[in-house]
Amino acid sequence: MSEKSPDAQHTEPSAPPTAAELAARSTGLPANAVIVQAALRELGATGEIVVLPEKAPTAATAAAQLGCEVGAIANSLVFDADGAPLLVMTSGAHRVDVELVARTAGVRSVRRATPEFVRQATGQPIGGVAPVGHPSPIRTLIDTWLSKYDVVWAAGGHPHTVFPTTFDELVRITGGTPVDVE
Repeated sequence: MSEKSPDAQHTEPSAPPTAAELAARSTGLPANAVIVQAALRELGATGEIVVLPEKAPTAATAAAQLGCEVGAIANSLVFDADGAPLLVMTSGAHRVDVELVARTAGVRSVRRATPEFVRQATGQPIGGVAPVGHPSPIRTLIDTWLSKYDVVWAAGGHPHTVFPTTFDELVRITGGTPVDVE
């Protein structure tokens, strides 16, 4: 047995990588996107995660990178609805009427969630919130306007990732309720 040099630095062992981190290394996808892709597979969705060359903080920037209409972007907006998360998947062409959403959801108060609330509810950052792959199911409302498009694009768990889907598939995989949001 050899002795350690007195100059050798002691380092604490790091936590082993998670399955998502290991998969991210092999796929090149961010870890959150790997989780979303696994959820999509488990739910029988057909779309594959696409990594965009640039962040897509708005529907317009996502549409420009994808070469589609802004209305075909399914924005994921998380709201605090009487203290519970509420995910509203809205067309990039629409602004959400929070009073209408509150009435539709049957809650007293709907307000934009803080970044911390979003991260806790979804496990994902604002700008990349996917409709699936959350730690627990989230009540979801889906803008009926998205049904006008053959293909809609939703975030894939990271600001650089999206995936193609259809309105019907989005309703199915989220267990969401189609509603008018504007």
